[in-house]
Amino acid sequence: MSITENQESLSPNEAVGANFIRHIIANDLKENKHNGRVATRFPPEPNGYLHIGHAKSICLNFGMAAENNGTCNLRFDDTNPEKESVEFMESIERDVQWLGFKWTELHHASDYFEQLYGYAVELIKQGKAYVDSLSADQMRAYRGTLTEPGKESPDRNRPIAESLDLFHRMRAGEFADGQCVLRAKIDMASPNINMRDPVIYRIRRAHHHRTGNDWCLYPMYDYTHCISDALEGITHSLCTLEFEDHRPLYDWVLDQLQTTYHPQQIEFARLQLEYTIVSKRKLNQLVTEKHVNGWDDPRMPTIAGLRRAGYTPKAIRDFCERIGITKKDSWIEMSVLEYCIRTDLNENSPRVMAVLQPLRIVIENYPADQTELLEIGNHPQRPELGKRNVPFSKVVLIEQDDFAENPPPKYKRLISGGEVRLRGAYVIKCHEVIKDADGRITELRCTYDTDTLGKNPEGRKVKGVIHWVSEEHSLPAEARLYGRLFKLPNPDNEENFLDALNPDSLEILSNCRVEASLANAQPESRYQFERTGYFCLDSVDDIDGKLVFNRTVTLRDNWEKD
Repeated sequence: MSITENQESLSPNEAVGANFIRHIIANDLKENKHNGRVATRFPPEPNGYLHIGHAKSICLNFGMAAENNGTCNLRFDDTNPEKESVEFMESIERDVQWLGFKWTELHHASDYFEQLYGYAVELIKQGKAYVDSLSADQMRAYRGTLTEPGKESPDRNRPIAESLDLFHRMRAGEFADGQCVLRAKIDMASPNINMRDPVIYRIRRAHHHRTGNDWCLYPMYDYTHCISDALEGITHSLCTLEFEDHRPLYDWVLDQLQTTYHPQQIEFARLQLEYTIVSKRKLNQLVTEKHVNGWDDPRMPTIAGLRRAGYTPKAIRDFCERIGITKKDSWIEMSVLEYCIRTDLNENSPRVMAVLQPLRIVIENYPADQTELLEIGNHPQRPELGKRNVPFSKVVLIEQDDFAENPPPKYKRLISGGEVRLRGAYVIKCHEVIKDADGRITELRCTYDTDTLGKNPEGRKVKGVIHWVSEEHSLPAEARLYGRLFKLPNPDNEENFLDALNPDSLEILSNCRVEASLANAQPESRYQFERTGYFCLDSVDDIDGKLVFNRTVTLRDNWEKD
């Protein structure tokens, strides 16, 4: 396992729900810091689908508001029209709601474009912003380094009236993209590079999914975000640690404008989950280059992908609470997330029988014209989930690996001349093995003990129990066995993260058979396939005449440890 230096790895047994922000808010309420209010927001950019890292932020922002009888807004940071779309915006709303949260108000940064422009004019009038005509390369050279101060642009002392005129003309579309920008006038010698006269407006001729072509001038995130927070009366602006160095700029903008409200920015460590990528740019690359089958591919760490794989909102919320909120970066083992979904599905998912790689068994002494409906419970620990009738007939199907001609030591399944119990049914004994011309086993001939339904045979002990389905009554299905998309714990450590893709992340079994009770299963229904794993009926793909099930997770953590 490769973990970045000075970072820790968090396993299921070590995970704890620390949350320092909870303590900050409690203390603020005690001191009446925000007039007894708690108002948070979740502000995604609609340039991709939300992922598991966003789930942490969603649970935090909505959770802190709910715990303190506060409010939480959903606000789209839609200031970069070239990468944003209605599709992404709708997917974000859908994911937040699916996770179980309801926003107090829905906003868009584009709602504030006119106000943001007016505030920028105010900064120019104060002598705190100026129009700069340096090229991007020149600006980069003037900015300096972490150890050397920057140099002032020749336009830094441009007369206020001239900057005002140029800024109005920028809005009117008189200049080409990149020809000039509006910069805040702060301190080119600041040790914090973010304070070295940052760009707060740039020209972009791009169609906006909400404002159309009304604007060719768009505000930058650092400028937009703090003002949006202030306009909405946000009390606690919660963001990840990479924005810690941006906090002085957040405060500077609000201090210069003297907005009616000055929110408090608090940073926390972002989620770093092993075997995943959470960069939207890289996730988009996976999708556009067809390394996966869309944003909702069950191997993707997107909320849509997790949902399609069979993850539940409860499991994701439990995961986010379990890993906690800290100021220290740590790597979370994938097994923590898998532990949360196993726990939820083990408690709540009904059991069914499904044979993924069928082997035919003919029960020679069972009447050919007879079918029994065997009553089997849906959950061993939850009788309130009821029972179902499972057809039993002369020909049944079992898993190929539940029979062995030459069994290994301690093998407790069916062998030649041996007995095994069919789950919820009878004890059978194998008498004959039928093979094809290539020596492959195609069928077993067995007999059943008529006096073993619901009880043990007399005078002998049968140890093994295997699942089965009736050949005649079972339904055709396809099972997709999803594994981890990457074969290394930290794909970002690779020179090219695509080199870490797991070539065996998907195995498709197309000749499965499942019990008849699944005939009316609904998309996203989750089940435990007995002795196999947890599966979810796919909500997207529809194969004519076949049910399609996605494996959510195995029954236990059997991933090879590094």
